[in-house]
Amino acid sequence: MKPFRLSFIGFGNVGQALARLLLAKQNDLLTQHHISFCVTGIATNRHGKAINPDGIDLNKALALMENHQSLAGLASVATPDNFIDFIKACPADVLFENSPVNHQTGQPAVSHIRAGLENNQHCITANKGTVVHGYRQLTDLALRKGKRFLFESTVMDGAPIFSLFRASLPSANIQQFEGILNSTTNMILEKMEQGLSFEEAVDYTQSIGLAETDPTADVDGWDAAIKVAALVTVLLSQPMLPQDVRREGISGISPEMITRAVADGKRWKLVCRAFKENDRWCGTVKPELVSSSSVLYNINGSSSYCEFKTDTLPGLGVVEGNPGPQTTAYGLLSDFINLTRGI
Repeated sequence: MKPFRLSFIGFGNVGQALARLLLAKQNDLLTQHHISFCVTGIATNRHGKAINPDGIDLNKALALMENHQSLAGLASVATPDNFIDFIKACPADVLFENSPVNHQTGQPAVSHIRAGLENNQHCITANKGTVVHGYRQLTDLALRKGKRFLFESTVMDGAPIFSLFRASLPSANIQQFEGILNSTTNMILEKMEQGLSFEEAVDYTQSIGLAETDPTADVDGWDAAIKVAALVTVLLSQPMLPQDVRREGISGISPEMITRAVADGKRWKLVCRAFKENDRWCGTVKPELVSSSSVLYNINGSSSYCEFKTDTLPGLGVVEGNPGPQTTAYGLLSDFINLTRGI
């Protein structure tokens, strides 16, 4: 059995979690799905790049990352420093693109996926920017090349949002959806209920690796907005950018507002919605007070939730409890397994 050759663009928390999951599931992949693999290339911004057509030892790569050392010593051939040239030079069947998201343009991830497809590689990503800024062009390119562009992990990590409608719910027409799609703000608001100030709650989410050093994308609603845009773009067939979403973050929620809400038996949540308005889909992200009778009230910690109303199912909800890099990695793995079924 010829192994699938895999390459990684980005080897941060998600990329490393995927590597560990591939190693842990190696026997299952072989016995249950008849899949064998080797990793032929890894490219990072801060820890070097390596191409080895015979296969990179993932355990060694993970150890180097843990010790903050360069991956360059794992290369067996000359490895280009430019990411696009790396993609072209790396002998791979499947490219996992997990570079940091750019909410405004989707770059450079969109260009990475395009280069992978043009180089006859299937492409799998957790990068939301590729969906909202490049969905149609990348999907069309994949079709022309006879390859797959898959992105289950871009919204709600490993929860099967896109594949749910792609495979399990044929001819179920979405009428609207709502939910909590940003884990960081959900945790911040919960910590404020427990008595922390806004700044202290942000610091806490950063300390546990939930929020980035710059939490702006979360607290200002950009992460939630790009997820709304991705769902509308793919599931509702209307291109939408995060800039198109009516967006309000949580920085205006004061401790006093939190206290009053708790006293009234309510909670503040950053709620995402999509609905029809004048025959076009509109998206909103804004803080809302929800009562204890709402499902959203009980979405705690870093959990997320999305409920769809369709013409056939009046309310279908998907909840993901306390996701992390491991759940995102599982979404990438499931895309990999699913694409092999069509080969």
